[in-house]
Amino acid sequence: MIQLHDKHFVPFLSAADLDATLQRMAKQVTEDLKGETPIFIGVLNGAFMVVSDFVKHYKGNCEVSFVKVASYEGTGSTGEVKQLIGLSQSLAGRSVVIIEDIVDTGNTIEELKRMFEGQGVKQLKIATLFFKPEAYTKNVPLDYIGFEIPNKFIVGYGLDYDGLGRNLPEIYQLKE
Repeated sequence: MIQLHDKHFVPFLSAADLDATLQRMAKQVTEDLKGETPIFIGVLNGAFMVVSDFVKHYKGNCEVSFVKVASYEGTGSTGEVKQLIGLSQSLAGRSVVIIEDIVDTGNTIEELKRMFEGQGVKQLKIATLFFKPEAYTKNVPLDYIGFEIPNKFIVGYGLDYDGLGRNLPEIYQLKE
């Protein structure tokens, strides 16, 4: 068990489980985008570790970029998505894969989909390491899902609780 600020977290998924799942996801994306040079767009801050390890397993040519959006304060979603840092290059005619650390309500994914499709992308795919189907309220299809998890708060591997825990190599779940 670990403590971050005022909360306690228990082990949930190991670093080995995360790596094996990212290998599987990268293999699937490699097969689906054969002949393409996709641009992988990571959603900061949470997805930096996911993107880094995912692209290490991707077997084709690719580009990597990031956007920074925010919709969380503490352990809950604010329900509002704010774009903090955007892309500098054109996505017109490109195959784009959004790489998320976690999709819960779907607010961020819905907003990113709207933004990127408005730029005339050739195709848009969405990959997420974690998906909380119980919390999902949108109709945006997710193309690649690493783990379906319960609607409980998790930290580690890029995910934080009020700034702490991003550096943990495994995933911890809030202790009840």
